Amino acid sequence: MSRLAVLSFIAFSIVLLGCMPIGKGAIPTWKAKVVATYPHDPEAYTQGLVIEKGQMFEGTGKYGSSTLRAVDHVTGAVLKSLPLDKQYFGEGITILDGKIYQLTWKNHYCFVYDLKTFQYQGHFPYVFEGWGLTNNGKELIVSDGSSDIRFVDPSSFRELRKIAVKDGDVRIKNLNELEYIEGEIWANVWYEDRIARISPESGKLLGWIDLSAIYPARQRKDREQVLNGIAQDRETKKIYVTGKNWPKLYEIEMEK
Repeated sequence: MSRLAVLSFIAFSIVLLGCMPIGKGAIPTWKAKVVATYPHDPEAYTQGLVIEKGQMFEGTGKYGSSTLRAVDHVTGAVLKSLPLDKQYFGEGITILDGKIYQLTWKNHYCFVYDLKTFQYQGHFPYVFEGWGLTNNGKELIVSDGSSDIRFVDPSSFRELRKIAVKDGDVRIKNLNELEYIEGEIWANVWYEDRIARISPESGKLLGWIDLSAIYPARQRKDREQVLNGIAQDRETKKIYVTGKNWPKLYEIEMEK
């Protein structure tokens, strides 16, 4: 092949590659618009957030200060709080069939409580790290800080299947707090101010929600105050977000 032909081939290849969508550029992004703001306990190291019949529940973390809470999301008042033993680091929570499930980080236990009374009902062991937790009405959906999401049996915590979350061929790692919204899994990504929208069937990344403007990183006290908390009120369809030690809870809407 002549030198001219080689240069022509390289130039054509560069143009062709420039026209191909790659990575995040091929994925739609929505911006989060704040429609209302509410007080949030700045001492709450938020690990899980959920709304059930208008009532907000929150799981908080850190050794020695992990809790399960019922919260008035309008005033920020903690209505009920159950502390975890100081040896446990609380993580994601979800509610299914009148029970609250709460993960622990490296303790490998999922605690189960009665929804109305917070009375302890038992626990399930697991072998991975516990991060985020939600459900699709019949299965618990669990993240472990990797790109994997597990679907487990709520009566035994037995793994039923697992998906790898990908943007094309690229795995999306550090998946954290989860919420199941309108047939999609929404996931916080640790240390990122955006939410991944995920297909629960394939793990395919469906889009991003950009929340970088609602509580900018420059206004936070330290880098550990990350976005971490998604809750949808399924009756009103309103969506709320907060973060670890954030002083506010935000009701948001999406706009392109």
